[in-house]
Amino acid sequence: MRFFLMTQTRSASEGPLFPRWWSSLFPRLRFGLVCLLAALPGLLLGQETKSKSAIQPIAIVKLDRKEPVTYEKDVEPILVNKCQTCHSGSVTEAKLDMGTYESLMKGGKRGKPIVPGHAADSLLVKSAGRTQKPFMPPKSEEPLTPQELALIKLWIDQGARPPAMQREKAKVILTGLPLSVHPVRALAVSPDKSAIAAGWGNQIHVYETAKGAYLRSLIDPDLKVQDSKPVKAAHIAMVDALAYSPNGKVLASGSFQEVILWDAPTGRLRKKLTGFADKVVTLAFSADGKMLATGGGAPTQDGEIKVFDAAGGNLIVDIKNGHSDTGFGVCFSPDGQKLGTCGADKFVKVFEIPSGKFLKSFEGHTHHVLDVGWRADGKLLASAGADNVIKVWDYEKGEQVRTFGNHTKQVTRLVFKGKTSEILTCSGDSVVRFWNVDNGGGGMAFGGNKDFLYAVGVSPDGQVVAAGGEEGVVRLYNGGNGQLIKALAPPGAEAPPKKK
Repeated sequence: MRFFLMTQTRSASEGPLFPRWWSSLFPRLRFGLVCLLAALPGLLLGQETKSKSAIQPIAIVKLDRKEPVTYEKDVEPILVNKCQTCHSGSVTEAKLDMGTYESLMKGGKRGKPIVPGHAADSLLVKSAGRTQKPFMPPKSEEPLTPQELALIKLWIDQGARPPAMQREKAKVILTGLPLSVHPVRALAVSPDKSAIAAGWGNQIHVYETAKGAYLRSLIDPDLKVQDSKPVKAAHIAMVDALAYSPNGKVLASGSFQEVILWDAPTGRLRKKLTGFADKVVTLAFSADGKMLATGGGAPTQDGEIKVFDAAGGNLIVDIKNGHSDTGFGVCFSPDGQKLGTCGADKFVKVFEIPSGKFLKSFEGHTHHVLDVGWRADGKLLASAGADNVIKVWDYEKGEQVRTFGNHTKQVTRLVFKGKTSEILTCSGDSVVRFWNVDNGGGGMAFGGNKDFLYAVGVSPDGQVVAAGGEEGVVRLYNGGNGQLIKALAPPGAEAPPKKK
């Protein structure tokens, strides 16, 4: 302002300090400066508010506790819930594995996270308490509660003692499903497109595809619940996966802790595979029909990926720690020498068969990866996820090719149409659609579904398409023109009327 006033007292004989047009700007500059000074406190306040909205440390609380804190009862459940998604199994960010007490105490690339007897000096407490970066869990995830942090601190201050025993898993007792529970979680179209098998609840029913006529139901004759009461069904629990062998002679079904191999033409039970930790939610035969891959596992625990000899049911390989959470999809490469998998840990992975050796992983999905398929030439994989998108991966280059899809909810299943570049997907938004993985373009859509879809199937020539889900209805379509052939319901249930 002082400089401005000086320019106004300069005599005319001395000539203007600035040209007339420049001098005329000074009133405007003065006005702008006044506005800036007036706004400065607000700007500073906004900066202070922004600073206050930054991540705050977890509040420190004191526990009124007399008994010692134990790892297996108090600490491990917190780590399972808040930490092990990123730090256990095959996913160990910063090379820190928190899946066991021993691996936790060993530490990662930032050193040992725990200093027994000194919680204040322990990196785990600093990161989880959000007083030192990197924050754990990340800011996008749910942080520890003050009580959880206090338990961990107290455990460390008490010496970070190891577990006295392994944490026991709760035993699951199956009691059978009510007849009213019949969502469709799985279906499969036979290779010769003559039949479709669908799982309604714990039932499996087979229909012919030409007109949707009922053919047979698959029943385990020895099936009983806990009280030895017979159950007339395929499984006691929900049917979560179905797959035909390439020659159409065998139908595999997956459920809680078991897989059954059925004689497809007759419906007779051939063999039962057991020894699974939890649900089997995905199945795939190799192209030559000699191997059967299974995927599943309990949530937040290691995904369960196994490969069996399809003829005898003998285990070929159990891929340990393949995924750090439930495995949702499996698919053999065309030559049968590799197995593609995907899971709740957001990864697509490839393993060598029969050794089970890890080969490659593909990262890019931002939520659970729910299915994966291999194109017939073995060069591309396609995956679908709970992030509502489809991704295509170049196997040799190990990189993402493209992302596409306009689904508005989870893409729950994906299957290639024969040896083409087209895939068929279904989603929680009730949409069923063909896509081309070469360019991401969308093809024919199949309508009429009214609820969340879990399952989809297509014949190798694409002429038969089927979809089912929470509605408890399987819709059978003509894959060539998109027309509905028939809406199928379980025997004894009334199917919805066909739209004219």
